[in-house]
Amino acid sequence: MYVVMNELNVNEDQHEHVKARFEKSKDRMNDVPGCLEFLFLESEKEDVSFIVFTKWEAKSDYENWLNSDAFKHAHRGQQSQSQEKPPTTANNLRSFDVVFHT
Repeated sequence: MYVVMNELNVNEDQHEHVKARFEKSKDRMNDVPGCLEFLFLESEKEDVSFIVFTKWEAKSDYENWLNSDAFKHAHRGQQSQSQEKPPTTANNLRSFDVVFHT
């Protein structure tokens, strides 16, 4: 099993926009081969906005998704936005092999 967490720092005025974007895409993750779980987490602290947590059957499933048309489609909005400031100010992507699971 493989877990990926992407910590997103989001401009405060973009929180609702980012939440709405992930709301639209959450059900599509059910159709991604090898994706076991998708969580969109909102921090209670002000310094970190959101974490996108995904659990995969294997690292190769995650990598296949990264290279898929579905991934490109889900992330194309970030690249085609107008000249307004981007909704995220930074992100920290972390991945893990699951050693123990109950």
